[in-house]
Amino acid sequence: MRLVTPGDSAPASVNKYLLPHENQVITVRRHPAVLMVPVGLVLGGLIIAGVLSNTVASDAGAVISWIWWGWLILLAWFVWRVAEWSVDYFVITNQRMLLTTGLITRKVAMMPLAKVTDMSFKRTIAGRMLGYGEFILESAGQDQALTNVDYLPYPEQLYLEVCEMIFPNKNPQPEEKTLPPPPPPRRPKETPPPDDVPTAPAGDERP
Repeated sequence: MRLVTPGDSAPASVNKYLLPHENQVITVRRHPAVLMVPVGLVLGGLIIAGVLSNTVASDAGAVISWIWWGWLILLAWFVWRVAEWSVDYFVITNQRMLLTTGLITRKVAMMPLAKVTDMSFKRTIAGRMLGYGEFILESAGQDQALTNVDYLPYPEQLYLEVCEMIFPNKNPQPEEKTLPPPPPPRRPKETPPPDDVPTAPAGDERP
């Protein structure tokens, strides 16, 4: 399985954090459900601003303008959240996990695969309906830079892939060796017919 972003390669903002000998296996954005709260706030603010504009007296123009300015600020915050979501990636290489976040202040949380001792997988009712899940990582150390990754798409597929990388099969079944096909049977060599026995001439016959 190989889950990557459109274009079949990680963006440059992620590639610069990979080591030369690392191979990316999975690169995904968080599920768009992470934007549910900002979308709800923008829509709710729009409804409230419209209701207040219709109920407030027409002579209170300054109050109406402040209401709409507040909604525009909320809309700008929503655009900022969408821009942050577009540059956040969850990356799994053959050696570690990385979570890159932040638009201006860039933050990279990392967990080596060799140090992961346990990984929990959680899906809420909303996650099962919309198609996202959450990983909770545990390691032998006390301080962990990467403890949980929420709003992950393809949760079951990602979980199986990560578990296979963390806990590889130590006793793989030997592959069955196929014998080569037997050679074709050899045809017996045809023996040439015997030559005629020469007879002595009649004049040489002895009495």
